[in-house]
Amino acid sequence: QVQLVESGGALVQAGGSLRLSCAASGFAISAYAMGWYRQAPGKQRELVAAITIGGGSTKYTDSVKGRFTISRDNAKNTVYLQMNSLKPDDTAVYYCNGGTYNGVNYAWYDYWGPGTQVTVSS
Repeated sequence: QVQLVESGGALVQAGGSLRLSCAASGFAISAYAMGWYRQAPGKQRELVAAITIGGGSTKYTDSVKGRFTISRDNAKNTVYLQMNSLKPDDTAVYYCNGGTYNGVNYAWYDYWGPGTQVTVSS
């Protein structure tokens, strides 16, 4: 059974840092591109960061470039999101997901974990 379990979310002050983890089970992330999404109240879920299978290529939404870093440890079957210089606009539930990358575009599967809440206070 495919499972994705996110953790590491917390209440943090603006300017602070958090490291999110996504532990996968039921499949090997080494065969998939991986990504982090977030969904703020009243807003659509958006892709925040993505990483290719080998980790050689990453992609970020403009609002987090230079502040967030996605990484992966295929041996631990875990994906990470290091978030620095956090802003109140980063407040959301964060989810990870697996997918494919064809060299140009990512495509994502419809498997979602419970997410982890990140709240940034001003």
